[in-house]
Amino acid sequence: MKKEDKNAIIEQIKVTLEEYKHFYIADAADLNAADTSELRKTCFKEDIKLVVVKNTLLKKALEQKGDFSPLFAALAGPTALILSNTNNAPAKLIKEFSKKNKAGKPVLKAAFVEESFYVGADQLDALVAIKSKEQLIGDIINMLQSPAKNVISALQSGGTTIHGVLKTLSER
Repeated sequence: MKKEDKNAIIEQIKVTLEEYKHFYIADAADLNAADTSELRKTCFKEDIKLVVVKNTLLKKALEQKGDFSPLFAALAGPTALILSNTNNAPAKLIKEFSKKNKAGKPVLKAAFVEESFYVGADQLDALVAIKSKEQLIGDIINMLQSPAKNVISALQSGGTTIHGVLKTLSER
């Protein structure tokens, strides 16, 4: 491959990485044609991009993008780049899809999610459990609203209780 072609591919990988907030590096080799096709369809349905890349070209693109050195150890063997704007969607996809096929693939090699590095297949459950920033903000708002709702509820129920007691006393 000519150097100009490699540079064009590296630039394309950089552009693709900039379009998405989160990316996973996985090993999807040993999947038969039907499973590969099914994986691609599933990715498309869930707005996840799946790209097979050469390790050296991905490494050069990551070097130009910033400090991604913790991920470089995972760049060995067949590599599929799985990109998404939803932080845990690819992790859920990898977990579910690997259960369904005989090869047990794809296998997580590494990931860059919520500005953190995750290296190794043992990190998959942690990635599945990650909540998005929007979900965390919603949880915090619910926690802040809970005491206020309790106070309002207590005041409303107390008002009806006092009203009931006064009504009973007035009837006697």
